[in-house]
Amino acid sequence: MKYGMRTPSLKKSIAARTSGRATRAVKKDLIPGYGTKGRGWLNPKRKVYNKVYSKTTFSWFDLFK
Repeated sequence: MKYGMRTPSLKKSIAARTSGRATRAVKKDLIPGYGTKGRGWLNPKRKVYNKVYSKTTFSWFDLFK
């Protein structure tokens, strides 16, 4: 498990801010309940991993907050 600062990637950062938004909008229109709170129980292993990862790492954007 990683801890500390995440390695910054400009390419991935731009991709996440552009293509992800459009994909989420389409999925939200097509799949009922997509993007609503409480969907983490569908994959408990991933939920636990993401929870720990988000608490133990930080982005370089967080340094300027």
